[in-house]
Amino acid sequence: MYDTPHYDALNDLLVSRRSVGLFRENTQIADQTLRDLAEAATRAPSAYNLQNWRFIAVRTPDAKARLQAAAYGQPQIGTASATFIMIGVETGYLDLADRLRPAQDAGIVPDAVAESWIDGAAQSHSQSSELRRDEAFRSVSLASMCLMLAAESRGLATGPMSGFDADAVRDAFDLAPGEIPVMLITVGVAENTAWPQKPRRPVEDVLSFA
Repeated sequence: MYDTPHYDALNDLLVSRRSVGLFRENTQIADQTLRDLAEAATRAPSAYNLQNWRFIAVRTPDAKARLQAAAYGQPQIGTASATFIMIGVETGYLDLADRLRPAQDAGIVPDAVAESWIDGAAQSHSQSSELRRDEAFRSVSLASMCLMLAAESRGLATGPMSGFDADAVRDAFDLAPGEIPVMLITVGVAENTAWPQKPRRPVEDVLSFA
């Protein structure tokens, strides 16, 4: 039986990560750091390698005010160094040929496989709005976790948020048709009063073997 090695560094990140709502005000994060976090988010898997996501790093006072208004005035958007709008793109399948080309050029994905993926995605996604939306949410959720762990590895705190008016976010940031604001992720330096990670249910309560 194969026994996997234990990766202490990753486990430490998972155990220490917490969802933070209290941030140290007036703490700026370099744009390059925000780019690095977004790059980490792109390492998430996506069906067919769709990469059906887009991110907006909100960090200027004006943009924060617009996003805060669309998020029912929640104060952490104002105090966090930045907030990422994590956007799912329902029309990602239309650009799949471009997304796969680098993998083909690198010899990772054979041309025949790429063509089969392009055809499969076109057939399934073009016929189902539910699939397009579900796939966008799946991809962005995976990307969001990658971003949060990358932030944790840099000593930054994050807080995923679902409390916002999606239509208001679309209007405030000129999202294109087919772009869905799936989640907001605040990023910054946590106040010392922020709670630690809350206890989780025992694995025995959530895992079964079949």
